[in-house]
Amino acid sequence: SSSTGTLNVSSPSTYELPPPYYSVEVQTVPPLPSYEEAFYGAGPRHTPPNQLHYIPQHPPPVAAQHICQPSISLPVNKKKHKCCHRSAKCFGGSAGIVLLLLLAIAIWLGVRYGTRSATAAATLDHHDSEDEGHHEDEKQLSVPVHDTCSNSTVQCDALLDCQLGTDESSCVRFGADGALQVRTSQDGRFLPVCYQGWDQSYANRTCAQLGFRKSFATKAVKSQQSIALTLNNRSSLPIQGQVNVSSSCPDQNTVSLQCVDCGRQQLSSRIVGGSVAKLGQWPWQLSLHFGGSHVCGGILVSPDFVVTAAHCFPGPLPPVLDASKWRVYGGVVTQDKLPSPYLVEKIIVNENYNNVTNDQDIAILKLASPVDFTNAVQPACLPAFDQTFPHGTKCWTSGFGTTDEGAAKPSKDLMEVAVDIIDVRVCNSSKVYSGSVSNNMLCAGDLNGGRDSCQGDSGGPLVCQASNNLWQLVGVTSWGSGCGQSNRPGVYTKVSSLLPWIYSKMQLESP
Repeated sequence: SSSTGTLNVSSPSTYELPPPYYSVEVQTVPPLPSYEEAFYGAGPRHTPPNQLHYIPQHPPPVAAQHICQPSISLPVNKKKHKCCHRSAKCFGGSAGIVLLLLLAIAIWLGVRYGTRSATAAATLDHHDSEDEGHHEDEKQLSVPVHDTCSNSTVQCDALLDCQLGTDESSCVRFGADGALQVRTSQDGRFLPVCYQGWDQSYANRTCAQLGFRKSFATKAVKSQQSIALTLNNRSSLPIQGQVNVSSSCPDQNTVSLQCVDCGRQQLSSRIVGGSVAKLGQWPWQLSLHFGGSHVCGGILVSPDFVVTAAHCFPGPLPPVLDASKWRVYGGVVTQDKLPSPYLVEKIIVNENYNNVTNDQDIAILKLASPVDFTNAVQPACLPAFDQTFPHGTKCWTSGFGTTDEGAAKPSKDLMEVAVDIIDVRVCNSSKVYSGSVSNNMLCAGDLNGGRDSCQGDSGGPLVCQASNNLWQLVGVTSWGSGCGQSNRPGVYTKVSSLLPWIYSKMQLESP
């Protein structure tokens, strides 16, 4: 395998050679540099922003800027994304046609270089302060309108006090083995639900409340917790309005609920170090296309929802936020043979996403119609709220990103690579990312280099196999410095930290 990551696998001779890699030391100007800069800003995190590679978040604790490069054909995914949206200069003074052309170029570049660029850090620091105002303006473009709530709003009382219902959208979560936990206004804590009286109807209604169409499986599990929730009279209220706080459950049996059949591979033989994936190995892997080209990866988590990275939708480019311009492909292991696409109904970018630090780099796509699961198309499981995988756990990441740092085109084949979870304390050390990894991020790769994701992999999955053998979506490919470099592992959005946001948006957009 080559030295870069996910795509870091020796490429077939048929692949087109990518253009030169723009690195920090060599301040080469990439094609259409002004577009790239205008759309995505200088560069990665803490290094001189001369490069246009993917966005690397460099070590400096300073806010890093991403580097994204657009291209006419649409970005190649950016793995480590972090497209720095520069802003004002973006479209200033251009005519409609030129705008569209630039937009396509910008997206392409963003995907291509956005995420993994390790070099442009230093300059970034300068641009960070200089363009702070622009970043804020750009952010507003992709942020949904905030909810309006009454002064007497009570969280999780089963009564909608807010226009969009956000006061009732974070009242359910899942623990290990699908243990259902509900928060009510009576207690304020998340408590298990007693199994007595529970049935398929409750299961289906609870899953539907969370944005799933129905439940997949439910059972009783033992709980040692002294306080729990008992079911009261059945009603049309959400689950938090159908339970009462109790001192215990009969026989300590509480509810385990699984809303979707997930995390199952149809094929499991893999080669560590980077290789071409086979159909059915990573059935939740999706390819997001804009302008007819692969731009980012995505992860199917239910028949209706896709999880991906927020940086795939740069705020300064309004057309990128137009759901009708995107196509989503599932069950794909080669870009040369694409099935009928899924259409997108809505793009939901995390309103707290910070395009300077890459914090909370997550977005959700609501599909226009539900996906039919097949051997090649299956959802990944969302993790338990407290799911952790210790340092050294072997997990897998996949994508259509480039197989070499700085490559101009993404891989035609779906690539896979095994990566190790790296303790955040190690990742935030001065030798690695110097404090740039937030509580909403995690690191995975190989500190010796060689196994990593790369540009174009952005928005794709980092999955780990749980004790029940099901594959959990642990991370979303976000950023990094270079591809496969020593002490520069991939940085992923930590899904468990953003579960409340994911479930709340799925609930508010439930089909």
